[in-house]
Amino acid sequence: MRRNGLRPLICATLFTVAATAPAFAGHPYDGHWNVTVVTKSGNCEPSSSSMLTITDGRVSAPGAAVSGTIGREGLVRVSINGAYANGQLSGNSGSGKWNGASAGVPCSGRWEASRQ
Repeated sequence: MRRNGLRPLICATLFTVAATAPAFAGHPYDGHWNVTVVTKSGNCEPSSSSMLTITDGRVSAPGAAVSGTIGREGLVRVSINGAYANGQLSGNSGSGKWNGASAGVPCSGRWEASRQ
């Protein structure tokens, strides 16, 4: 019976490469996103657009109190200036719902996003 001397060498090499390679090369939704918000109920602004940035799955925007994350599968959970949004990104676009308040009166609506 002949032993294959290459098999242990190949297995050891693959294990070394897998152990040293990063798990992910970056977050799939990182980048700049244009988000349009539309109010469906309440007295909030009828519609507005903002540019948001996703870095390592975390959401930020200049001049806005933003916190939240985008999951690797595109699940959106974000708080922006006291309003809460959730939804789904897929590829270069996404959509979802939001709710918040203006002068203490509840507002809600939908949002749509596109990667720039």
